[in-house]
Amino acid sequence: MKSGRLILSVGIIGCALFLQGWFAAQTLGEEPSASTPATGPAAANQQTPAQPPATPEPNGPPPKIVFEKTTHDFGNISPGSINACEFNFQNKGAGTLVISDISKVCGCTVTTLDKKYYAPEEKGTIKVQFSADNGIGVRAKQMYVFSNDKDNPRVELTIRAAITKKVVCEPAQLDYKLKGDNAGVAEITIQSVDNQPFAITGFSSTSDAVTAKFDPNQQASKFVLQTKIDPQKMGASSNGRIEIAVTYPGVSSLTVSFSVLTRFRADPPAINVLNAEPGKVVQKELWVLNNYDEDFEITSAASKEGIIKVLSKEKVGNRYKFNLEITAPPTKNAVRMFTDTLSVSTKDGEKVDIACRGFYQRK
Repeated sequence: MKSGRLILSVGIIGCALFLQGWFAAQTLGEEPSASTPATGPAAANQQTPAQPPATPEPNGPPPKIVFEKTTHDFGNISPGSINACEFNFQNKGAGTLVISDISKVCGCTVTTLDKKYYAPEEKGTIKVQFSADNGIGVRAKQMYVFSNDKDNPRVELTIRAAITKKVVCEPAQLDYKLKGDNAGVAEITIQSVDNQPFAITGFSSTSDAVTAKFDPNQQASKFVLQTKIDPQKMGASSNGRIEIAVTYPGVSSLTVSFSVLTRFRADPPAINVLNAEPGKVVQKELWVLNNYDEDFEITSAASKEGIIKVLSKEKVGNRYKFNLEITAPPTKNAVRMFTDTLSVSTKDGEKVDIACRGFYQRK
Protein backbone atom coordinates (compact mmCIF):
# COMPACT_ATOMS: atom_id res chain seq x y z
CA MET A 1 0.00 0.00 0.00
CA LYS A 2 2.83 2.33 0.92
CA SER A 3 4.74 1.51 -2.29
CA GLY A 4 1.73 2.47 -4.38
CA ARG A 5 1.48 5.83 -2.68
CA LEU A 6 5.21 6.43 -3.35
CA ILE A 7 4.86 5.67 -7.05
CA LEU A 8 1.86 8.02 -7.26
CA SER A 9 3.83 10.86 -5.59
CA VAL A 10 6.77 10.48 -7.94
CA GLY A 11 4.46 10.58 -10.92
CA ILE A 12 2.75 13.77 -9.75
CA ILE A 13 6.14 15.52 -9.19
CA GLY A 14 7.38 14.48 -12.68
CA CYS A 15 4.26 15.87 -14.33
CA ALA A 16 4.68 19.17 -12.47
CA LEU A 17 8.30 19.54 -13.58
CA PHE A 18 7.35 18.72 -17.18
CA LEU A 19 4.59 21.34 -17.25
CA GLN A 20 6.92 23.98 -15.67
CA GLY A 21 9.54 23.45 -18.39
CA TRP A 22 6.91 23.55 -21.13
CA PHE A 23 5.50 26.91 -19.91
CA ALA A 24 9.03 28.43 -19.61
CA ALA A 25 9.81 27.43 -23.16
CA GLN A 26 6.61 29.02 -24.44
CA THR A 27 7.31 32.28 -22.53
CA LEU A 28 11.03 32.80 -23.35
CA GLY A 29 11.34 31.14 -26.70
CA GLU A 30 14.03 28.61 -27.59
CA GLU A 31 17.49 29.80 -28.67
CA PRO A 32 18.75 28.32 -31.91
CA SER A 33 21.60 25.89 -31.52
CA ALA A 34 25.14 26.83 -32.56
CA SER A 35 24.83 24.62 -35.61
CA THR A 36 21.61 26.30 -36.75
CA PRO A 37 22.09 29.45 -38.85
CA ALA A 38 20.28 32.57 -37.61
CA THR A 39 17.62 34.06 -39.86
CA GLY A 40 15.40 37.15 -39.86
CA PRO A 41 16.14 40.37 -37.92
CA ALA A 42 18.48 38.62 -35.49
CA ALA A 43 20.74 37.64 -38.39
CA ALA A 44 20.82 41.24 -39.67
CA ASN A 45 22.16 42.50 -36.34
CA GLN A 46 25.09 40.11 -36.27
CA GLN A 47 28.48 41.71 -37.25
CA THR A 48 30.73 39.94 -39.72
CA PRO A 49 34.33 40.15 -38.43
CA ALA A 50 36.69 42.18 -40.68
CA GLN A 51 39.11 40.07 -42.67
CA PRO A 52 42.77 40.87 -41.94
CA PRO A 53 45.03 41.44 -44.93
CA ALA A 54 46.39 38.29 -46.41
CA THR A 55 49.79 37.56 -44.95
CA PRO A 56 52.09 35.81 -47.42
CA GLU A 57 53.25 32.37 -46.45
CA PRO A 58 57.05 32.07 -46.08
CA ASN A 59 57.15 29.27 -48.62
CA GLY A 60 54.14 30.45 -50.66
CA PRO A 61 54.09 31.77 -54.23
CA PRO A 62 56.44 34.77 -54.68
CA PRO A 63 55.27 38.35 -55.36
CA LYS A 64 56.90 40.56 -58.00
CA ILE A 65 56.90 44.38 -57.88
CA VAL A 66 57.07 46.11 -61.27
CA PHE A 67 57.14 49.93 -61.67
CA GLU A 68 55.94 51.74 -64.79
CA LYS A 69 58.99 54.00 -64.37
CA THR A 70 61.73 54.40 -61.80
CA THR A 71 62.83 57.92 -62.79
CA HIS A 72 60.82 61.14 -62.98
CA ASP A 73 62.30 64.29 -64.53
CA PHE A 74 60.55 67.54 -63.65
CA GLY A 75 62.59 69.45 -66.23
CA ASN A 76 63.10 73.16 -65.52
CA ILE A 77 61.56 74.32 -62.25
CA SER A 78 61.83 77.51 -60.21
CA PRO A 79 63.85 77.93 -57.00
CA GLY A 80 61.73 77.31 -53.90
CA SER A 81 58.90 75.68 -55.88
CA ILE A 82 56.96 72.62 -54.70
CA ASN A 83 56.46 69.86 -57.28
CA ALA A 84 54.52 66.57 -57.18
CA CYS A 85 54.81 63.34 -59.13
CA GLU A 86 53.61 59.70 -58.97
CA PHE A 87 55.24 56.31 -59.32
CA ASN A 88 52.79 53.57 -60.36
CA PHE A 89 53.54 49.89 -59.74
CA GLN A 90 51.85 46.49 -60.02
CA ASN A 91 52.25 43.12 -58.31
CA LYS A 92 52.96 40.78 -61.22
CA GLY A 93 53.74 37.81 -59.01
CA ALA A 94 51.54 34.99 -57.74
CA GLY A 95 51.83 35.86 -54.03
CA THR A 96 50.81 38.83 -51.85
CA LEU A 97 53.15 41.82 -52.17
CA VAL A 98 54.04 43.61 -48.92
CA ILE A 99 55.70 47.06 -48.99
CA SER A 100 57.52 47.35 -45.67
CA ASP A 101 59.13 50.78 -45.95
CA ILE A 102 59.83 53.75 -48.22
CA SER A 103 62.94 55.77 -47.42
CA LYS A 104 62.79 59.56 -47.47
CA VAL A 105 65.53 61.90 -48.64
CA CYS A 106 66.18 65.61 -48.19
CA GLY A 107 63.83 67.57 -50.43
CA CYS A 108 61.48 64.61 -51.05
CA THR A 109 58.48 63.56 -49.01
CA VAL A 110 56.28 60.51 -49.60
CA THR A 111 52.81 61.94 -49.17
CA THR A 112 50.60 58.93 -49.97
CA LEU A 113 50.97 55.16 -50.27
CA ASP A 114 47.71 53.40 -51.14
CA LYS A 115 48.23 50.57 -48.66
CA LYS A 116 50.75 47.97 -47.53
CA TYR A 117 49.39 44.69 -49.00
CA TYR A 118 48.78 44.07 -52.72
CA ALA A 119 47.19 40.93 -54.18
CA PRO A 120 48.46 39.40 -57.43
CA GLU A 121 47.88 41.75 -60.42
CA GLU A 122 46.82 44.58 -58.05
CA LYS A 123 48.15 48.08 -58.79
CA GLY A 124 49.34 50.82 -56.45
CA THR A 125 50.67 54.38 -56.47
CA ILE A 126 53.39 56.19 -54.51
CA LYS A 127 52.92 59.97 -54.52
CA VAL A 128 56.02 62.08 -53.96
CA GLN A 129 56.47 65.79 -53.26
CA PHE A 130 59.73 67.48 -54.25
CA SER A 131 60.62 70.86 -52.72
CA ALA A 132 63.23 72.74 -54.74
CA ASP A 133 65.93 74.64 -52.88
CA ASN A 134 66.85 78.25 -53.64
CA GLY A 135 70.02 77.39 -55.52
CA ILE A 136 70.52 77.07 -59.27
CA GLY A 137 71.53 73.86 -61.06
CA VAL A 138 70.62 70.21 -61.67
CA ARG A 139 69.32 68.13 -58.76
CA ALA A 140 68.95 64.34 -58.48
CA LYS A 141 67.34 62.66 -55.44
CA GLN A 142 67.03 58.93 -54.75
CA MET A 143 64.50 57.12 -52.59
CA TYR A 144 64.12 53.38 -51.95
CA VAL A 145 61.06 51.11 -51.80
CA PHE A 146 61.47 47.96 -49.67
CA SER A 147 59.19 44.94 -50.17
CA ASN A 148 59.04 41.14 -49.80
CA ASP A 149 59.97 40.61 -53.47
CA LYS A 150 62.97 38.33 -52.94
CA ASP A 151 64.34 39.02 -56.42
CA ASN A 152 64.06 42.80 -56.04
CA PRO A 153 63.72 43.68 -52.33
CA ARG A 154 64.91 47.28 -52.75
CA VAL A 155 63.82 49.39 -55.73
CA GLU A 156 65.57 52.72 -56.34
CA LEU A 157 63.40 55.63 -57.51
CA THR A 158 65.07 58.78 -58.87
CA ILE A 159 63.76 62.33 -59.13
CA ARG A 160 65.56 64.83 -61.37
CA ALA A 161 65.09 68.55 -61.89
CA ALA A 162 66.93 71.56 -63.28
CA ILE A 163 66.41 74.55 -61.00
CA THR A 164 66.52 77.69 -63.12
CA LYS A 165 65.43 81.27 -62.62
CA LYS A 166 62.42 82.20 -64.71
CA VAL A 167 62.15 85.70 -63.27
CA VAL A 168 65.27 87.63 -62.23
CA CYS A 169 65.89 90.68 -60.07
CA GLU A 170 68.70 93.15 -60.59
CA PRO A 171 70.49 93.80 -58.36
CA ALA A 172 70.07 90.64 -56.26
CA GLN A 173 71.94 92.18 -53.31
CA LEU A 174 71.47 95.78 -52.22
CA ASP A 175 74.06 97.65 -50.17
CA TYR A 176 72.55 100.74 -48.59
CA LYS A 177 74.40 103.71 -47.14
CA LEU A 178 72.89 105.92 -44.50
CA LYS A 179 74.06 108.91 -46.49
CA GLY A 180 72.88 110.79 -49.57
CA ASP A 181 69.60 110.59 -51.47
CA ASN A 182 67.63 107.39 -50.98
CA ALA A 183 70.55 105.65 -49.23
CA GLY A 184 72.40 105.28 -52.51
CA VAL A 185 69.88 102.95 -54.20
CA ALA A 186 67.19 104.13 -56.61
CA GLU A 187 65.56 101.16 -58.39
CA ILE A 188 65.10 97.39 -58.74
CA THR A 189 64.59 95.77 -62.16
CA ILE A 190 62.41 92.64 -62.41
CA GLN A 191 62.21 90.74 -65.71
CA SER A 192 61.01 87.34 -66.99
CA VAL A 193 63.64 85.32 -68.81
CA ASP A 194 61.25 84.18 -71.56
CA ASN A 195 59.54 87.60 -71.87
CA GLN A 196 56.24 86.15 -70.58
CA PRO A 197 54.11 88.92 -69.02
CA PHE A 198 53.28 88.86 -65.32
CA ALA A 199 52.10 91.24 -62.59
CA ILE A 200 53.53 92.39 -59.27
CA THR A 201 51.03 91.82 -56.47
CA GLY A 202 53.04 92.52 -53.32
CA PHE A 203 56.14 94.26 -51.94
CA SER A 204 57.41 93.98 -48.35
CA SER A 205 60.71 94.40 -46.51
CA THR A 206 62.31 93.89 -43.12
CA SER A 207 61.11 96.56 -40.67
CA ASP A 208 59.22 98.15 -43.63
CA ALA A 209 62.44 100.07 -44.32
CA VAL A 210 62.10 99.80 -48.13
CA THR A 211 58.87 100.51 -50.02
CA ALA A 212 57.88 100.79 -53.67
CA LYS A 213 54.77 101.76 -55.64
CA PHE A 214 53.28 99.31 -58.16
CA ASP A 215 49.99 98.58 -59.94
CA PRO A 216 48.82 94.98 -59.28
CA ASN A 217 46.61 95.15 -62.40
CA GLN A 218 49.47 95.96 -64.75
CA GLN A 219 51.14 93.12 -66.66
CA ALA A 220 54.50 93.28 -68.40
CA SER A 221 57.62 91.19 -68.96
CA LYS A 222 59.81 93.84 -67.27
CA PHE A 223 59.29 96.22 -64.35
CA VAL A 224 61.52 98.92 -62.91
CA LEU A 225 60.53 99.69 -59.31
CA GLN A 226 61.50 103.03 -57.82
CA THR A 227 62.22 102.25 -54.19
CA LYS A 228 61.94 104.59 -51.24
CA ILE A 229 64.05 104.28 -48.08
CA ASP A 230 63.02 105.19 -44.53
CA PRO A 231 66.38 106.11 -42.88
CA GLN A 232 65.06 105.66 -39.33
CA LYS A 233 63.68 102.17 -40.01
CA MET A 234 66.72 101.30 -42.09
CA GLY A 235 69.03 102.21 -39.23
CA ALA A 236 67.33 99.57 -37.07
CA SER A 237 67.99 96.79 -39.60
CA SER A 238 71.63 96.24 -40.54
CA ASN A 239 70.57 93.27 -42.68
CA GLY A 240 67.22 92.42 -44.21
CA ARG A 241 65.18 91.08 -47.10
CA ILE A 242 62.77 92.39 -49.68
CA GLU A 243 59.95 90.05 -50.80
CA ILE A 244 58.27 90.76 -54.14
CA ALA A 245 55.15 88.72 -54.99
CA VAL A 246 54.55 88.03 -58.71
CA THR A 247 51.97 86.13 -60.80
CA TYR A 248 54.43 84.31 -63.07
CA PRO A 249 53.46 80.58 -63.28
CA GLY A 250 55.47 78.51 -60.81
CA VAL A 251 57.05 81.59 -59.17
CA SER A 252 55.25 82.88 -56.10
CA SER A 253 57.75 85.48 -54.90
CA LEU A 254 61.24 86.88 -55.40
CA THR A 255 63.74 87.70 -52.67
CA VAL A 256 66.29 90.50 -52.66
CA SER A 257 68.60 90.72 -49.65
CA PHE A 258 70.05 93.99 -48.40
CA SER A 259 72.63 95.22 -45.93
CA VAL A 260 73.23 98.63 -44.45
CA LEU A 261 76.67 100.22 -44.37
CA THR A 262 76.58 102.26 -41.17
CA ARG A 263 78.45 105.53 -40.83
CA PHE A 264 80.91 104.16 -38.28
CA ARG A 265 82.55 100.85 -37.56
CA ALA A 266 85.07 99.45 -35.11
CA ASP A 267 88.14 97.41 -35.99
CA PRO A 268 88.11 94.80 -34.58
CA PRO A 269 84.27 94.74 -34.40
CA ALA A 270 84.44 93.08 -30.95
CA ILE A 271 87.04 92.78 -28.20
CA ASN A 272 87.85 89.23 -27.09
CA VAL A 273 90.01 88.24 -24.13
CA LEU A 274 91.13 84.61 -23.95
CA ASN A 275 92.57 82.76 -20.94
CA ALA A 276 91.53 85.57 -18.63
CA GLU A 277 92.40 85.45 -14.92
CA PRO A 278 90.59 87.43 -12.19
CA GLY A 279 92.42 90.72 -11.57
CA LYS A 280 94.81 90.21 -14.49
CA VAL A 281 95.21 93.25 -16.81
CA VAL A 282 95.25 92.85 -20.62
CA GLN A 283 95.92 95.66 -23.12
CA LYS A 284 94.09 95.91 -26.46
CA GLU A 285 94.17 98.24 -29.46
CA LEU A 286 90.97 99.49 -31.08
CA TRP A 287 90.23 101.66 -34.14
CA VAL A 288 87.03 103.59 -34.88
CA LEU A 289 86.52 104.53 -38.55
CA ASN A 290 84.02 106.39 -40.72
CA ASN A 291 82.77 104.21 -43.60
CA TYR A 292 82.11 107.26 -45.79
CA ASP A 293 85.57 108.84 -45.33
CA GLU A 294 84.04 111.80 -43.51
CA ASP A 295 85.86 113.83 -40.94
CA PHE A 296 84.40 113.32 -37.44
CA GLU A 297 85.17 113.95 -33.80
CA ILE A 298 84.81 111.58 -30.85
CA THR A 299 83.74 113.30 -27.67
CA SER A 300 83.63 110.43 -25.16
CA ALA A 301 84.19 106.71 -24.58
CA ALA A 302 82.69 104.96 -21.56
CA SER A 303 82.66 101.39 -20.21
CA LYS A 304 79.27 100.04 -19.17
CA GLU A 305 80.59 97.66 -16.48
CA GLY A 306 83.86 99.48 -15.68
CA ILE A 307 85.94 96.55 -16.91
CA ILE A 308 87.39 98.52 -19.86
CA LYS A 309 89.62 101.54 -19.25
CA VAL A 310 90.73 103.94 -22.02
CA LEU A 311 94.47 104.58 -21.65
CA SER A 312 94.79 106.86 -24.67
CA LYS A 313 92.86 108.20 -27.68
CA GLU A 314 94.58 109.48 -30.83
CA LYS A 315 93.16 110.82 -34.11
CA VAL A 316 94.97 109.50 -37.19
CA GLY A 317 93.54 111.08 -40.36
CA ASN A 318 89.83 110.24 -40.37
CA ARG A 319 90.27 107.47 -37.80
CA TYR A 320 90.65 107.21 -34.06
CA LYS A 321 93.06 104.87 -32.31
CA PHE A 322 92.30 103.68 -28.76
CA ASN A 323 94.64 101.91 -26.35
CA LEU A 324 92.53 99.99 -23.85
CA GLU A 325 93.17 98.24 -20.57
CA ILE A 326 90.86 95.36 -19.61
CA THR A 327 90.84 93.93 -16.08
CA ALA A 328 89.08 90.60 -15.65
CA PRO A 329 86.62 90.77 -12.72
CA PRO A 330 86.32 88.07 -10.03
CA THR A 331 84.41 84.99 -11.14
CA LYS A 332 80.84 84.57 -9.87
CA ASN A 333 79.04 81.24 -9.41
CA ALA A 334 81.61 79.41 -11.54
CA VAL A 335 80.69 81.49 -14.62
CA ARG A 336 83.33 80.96 -17.29
CA MET A 337 83.08 84.36 -19.01
CA PHE A 338 82.48 88.08 -18.48
CA THR A 339 81.07 90.80 -20.75
CA ASP A 340 81.25 94.57 -21.08
CA THR A 341 80.42 97.25 -23.67
CA LEU A 342 82.51 100.27 -24.71
CA SER A 343 80.26 103.09 -25.95
CA VAL A 344 81.96 105.66 -28.18
CA SER A 345 80.03 108.90 -28.87
CA THR A 346 80.65 111.37 -31.70
CA LYS A 347 80.15 115.13 -31.76
CA ASP A 348 77.09 114.90 -34.03
CA GLY A 349 75.32 112.57 -31.57
CA GLU A 350 75.97 109.15 -33.12
CA LYS A 351 77.21 106.31 -30.97
CA VAL A 352 79.25 103.15 -31.64
CA ASP A 353 78.92 100.22 -29.22
CA ILE A 354 81.79 97.71 -29.12
CA ALA A 355 81.15 94.46 -27.26
CA CYS A 356 83.82 92.94 -25.04
CA ARG A 357 83.85 89.24 -24.12
CA GLY A 358 86.33 87.55 -21.79
CA PHE A 359 86.80 83.80 -21.26
CA TYR A 360 88.45 82.63 -18.06
CA GLN A 361 91.38 80.24 -18.14
CA ARG A 362 90.45 76.65 -17.39
CA LYS A 363 92.06 75.25 -14.26
